[in-house]
Formats: sequence, structure tokens, C-alpha cells
Amino acid sequence: MTQTLPPDQPVLTEDDKTKIVITSLLCMFLAALDQTIVTPALPVMGASLGGGEWVSWIVSAYFLTATAVTPLYGKLADLKGRRPVLYAGVGIFVAGSLISALAPSMAVLIAGRALQGLGGGGLMALVQTIIGDVAPPRERGKYMVYISAVWATSSVAGPVLGGLLAEYVHWSAIFWLNLPLGALAVILSVKPLSRLPDIRRDHRLDIAGAVMIMAATLMFLLPLTLGGHSYPWGSPLILGMLALSVSVFGLFAWYQFQPAEPLLPPRIFGDRVITLTSATSFLAAAGMFGLSVYFPVYLQLIDGFGASAAGLALLGPMIGSVAGSNVSARLLRKGVRYKRLPMIGSLLSVVSLAAIGLFAGHEPFWVIEALAILTSFGQGTLFPVATVMVQNAADPRDLGTATGAYTFVRTLGAVVAIAVLGAIVGSAGIGDHISDGALAPAAREGAVAAFQALFYAAAVAQIISLALLARIEERPLRGRTPPAGD
Repeated sequence: MTQTLPPDQPVLTEDDKTKIVITSLLCMFLAALDQTIVTPALPVMGASLGGGEWVSWIVSAYFLTATAVTPLYGKLADLKGRRPVLYAGVGIFVAGSLISALAPSMAVLIAGRALQGLGGGGLMALVQTIIGDVAPPRERGKYMVYISAVWATSSVAGPVLGGLLAEYVHWSAIFWLNLPLGALAVILSVKPLSRLPDIRRDHRLDIAGAVMIMAATLMFLLPLTLGGHSYPWGSPLILGMLALSVSVFGLFAWYQFQPAEPLLPPRIFGDRVITLTSATSFLAAAGMFGLSVYFPVYLQLIDGFGASAAGLALLGPMIGSVAGSNVSARLLRKGVRYKRLPMIGSLLSVVSLAAIGLFAGHEPFWVIEALAILTSFGQGTLFPVATVMVQNAADPRDLGTATGAYTFVRTLGAVVAIAVLGAIVGSAGIGDHISDGALAPAAREGAVAAFQALFYAAAVAQIISLALLARIEERPLRGRTPPAGD
């Protein structure tokens, strides 16, 4: 592997760094907003297009493709430079938004969301890589505060906009909104990003690995969607798809030792900090995304909320998550004992999720909302620290690849969580009632039990995540280092 650094590479001032980070975050804002704006509108989309049992795929399709391409974006950014790959991601994301807005059926909407994921998945990893280019780990906490600001804005605006647009305009307006936002993000970021260091390295893209992981994940998600609803869990089709999924995952694991540059390089995951941090985030994503995706559905089906009211109710947990991230990022700037707050936050999430499971369907809304806020605050403390721990442990030459690989694993956790938790609530036949609003008493009892099981399952995942977090070595954060290859 070789690296190319232009001899006339400009020296960045602190003002340059700040402008580069903030304007690249404008592109990231597209993907961040789309993770929060869609969830309050899921029941409305299911009612409008039919196929309520497939409504979770509106989210899963996005994360499935985003997961598969995230590591590829890291390597593409090393090959072609950060800016062109970043703008290509924005273009693909906007194209997927257009297809989603025009979708006449659930199948087309899911396809549009899958295309959105091909673009949006890269935006997350690329922005983290760009921050890694302009700031060493010891200084990165400062810029993590800016990321928290992006998530704060998207978390506040997303649920409210999604609910209001779905209930009072049309659900397609959620996707039309991305077209002007995408154009604005590119226009405002062109000049600042022109000063971004043009760091390039030779890479080979593991397309075969990306196809394998997407196929394996798809074969895993399909039986979770169809099992217990369209087909019995013990049917040959369901068991066959699960067995095929396990086989392809095994083939993928074997194949990663074959190419010179695999999708998930074994040398990166040979580092104990990176491996444990990735596993911790994989499991923590179950609680985080399970709550954000299914909490609005719970409110609409169990408490009879409308889409806009459910969106407003999601504000509390989203703000809690951003507050946790913000506090954690600020403590990162001190560079010492940075693991302490995420451990306390993870413990808080475990207790709060278990309490939601205990009280769901039996206590008033404000009790569940308060617990959801505490859960999200605790979860929010982990991810800024986890990202910096991975980048701090990675060799500087592997910064883009390591960031992409870590984001890949974390996003895969979200995909699996959404599918598994969706299968839990789907066991109560909720997909059949997705357009009914509040459930009748007979159906409500079974749905409450399913949602309780969902929250308990998320709590168990959070417990294991906390146990893994406790085992991660707290290495000193690196200061400024020369570019790799010097």
C-alpha cells in the first residue's frame, strides 16, 4: 500500500479545521435527519401503501445497504480523495430520496430507501474520517461537540417534521425535503472542503465481500420478517433461509482472510480495543435504534397517539441521546478517564430499559417518556467515546478503513436489532393493525406483551454491551502525529 501527499499541501489553521468539520457535517446532516424523520411516519406509510408487516423494512433496507457499503466508502475515500466520494454519497442519497418520494407501492419505497442507504451509509463514515484527518485523537473531543450539535438539530427537527408532514401534508414530503437540503449542503461545503488535505492511498475494493455480507444479512432479515406471520417459524423455508444465512456469514468470515485488502481487515480487528469497542457498539445499537424505531409505533398502537404526537414524544429521547453525547464529547477533551461516563450511562440504560418493559402498557405516558429519556441519555454517552477509541487504536494509515469497519459493525447491529425486535412485536400480529391506530382491547393485550418483550430484549443486549465495555483498555489518547508514511 502506498500513500500520496501533494508537496504543496496547504497548512491548515484552526479556523480552516473548524470550517472543514462544520461544512462536512452539513452533508452528514442529511443522513442524520433521515434516521429520525422517518420513524414517526412508519404507520402512516404502512397504511397508505399496504403491507403493514413490511413496514420495518422501510428502516431495515436503509441500514442493510448502508452497512454493506460503509467500509467501501472508507477505502474509496483513500483512493479518490475525500471530497469526490463525499459528494457522490450525497448524490446517491438524493436519488434514493426521489425514488422514495415517488413510490407507488411498499416495494418501491423499500427499494428507494435501499438506494438512500448506499449514499447515507458513506456520509457517516466519511465525516468521521475527515475529522480524523484534521485533528489527532487528543483534540477530537472538540469536534465531537459539533457532531453532537448536528444530532441535536436532526433529533429535534426530525421527529417533529416527520410526524407533522405525514399527518398534515403527505408522507412523501419527508423525502422531497432531502432534495433542496442536499443541494444546499454541497453548495455551502465546496469552498471550505477545497482546503481539505488530499490524502490518498492505493487500495483494492472488496466488492465480493460486500456482496456476501449483504446477501447473508438479507437472508437473515427475511425469515425474521416472514416467520410467525406468513410462514410458521418451523417451516422449511424459514429454517432454510436461516441456515443459508449462517452459511454465507461463515463463507464471508473465511473469505476475509483471502484477498489482500478485505472488507473487514483481520489486522484491524486483531487489535483488542477495536474488536471489543466494535462489539460493544454492535450491542448498544440494539437498544438505541430499537427504541427510536419502535417507540413511536408503541405510542400510536398502545396509547392511540397520532403521527405528529408520536413525533413530538420522540423529541425527549432524542434530546436525551444528544445531551449524553454532548457531555461525553466534552469530557473527551480532557483526555483522562474517558470511559467512566459511558459505563455509568450504559448502566443507566439497562435499568431504564428494564423499567420500560415492566411498566409498558400499564403506566401513564409521562412515566414511559421519562424512562425513555434516561435510556437515551445513557446510550448517547457511548458512541463519541467509542469512535475515538477505535481511531486512537488504529494505525494512522488505516484511519479511513478502521473508521469504516467500525461504523460497519455498529450499523450491522442496528440492522439486526431492528429485524429481531421487529420479529418480537410481529409475533403479536401488529403488522395487521398498523393502519388501525389504537388497538382494540383484545389485540392490545397481546401487543403490550410483545412490546414488553422487545424492551426486555434491548435491556439484555445493553447488559452484554456494558460487560464488554468494562473490558476495554483505556489507552492514552494520541496527540498530534505526522502523516502515515512519513
